[in-house]
Amino acid sequence: MTNKKYGTLYTGVTNDLVRRVSEHKQGVIKGFTKKYNLKMLVYYEIYNDIKEAIKREKAIKKWNRKWKIELIEKMNPDWNDLYNEII
Repeated sequence: MTNKKYGTLYTGVTNDLVRRVSEHKQGVIKGFTKKYNLKMLVYYEIYNDIKEAIKREKAIKKWNRKWKIELIEKMNPDWNDLYNEII
């Protein structure tokens, strides 16, 4: 999640991506995404195993910003909000 191209980045994990992104967009959950107004889904990965998803989330959170931007731009070079793609 982000607030604009090259803006603040947030990485998270959920068992329901549509619901969770909707919550971020509505600002109903207090925390990092609400504080920084992060409402754009610019990257996501789908996993069938929650343990693997959590492992990947933890790895990405340790990455430097440049690597995260490169990952986003491989999937979404224009930094479009991908929410409509998943609903």
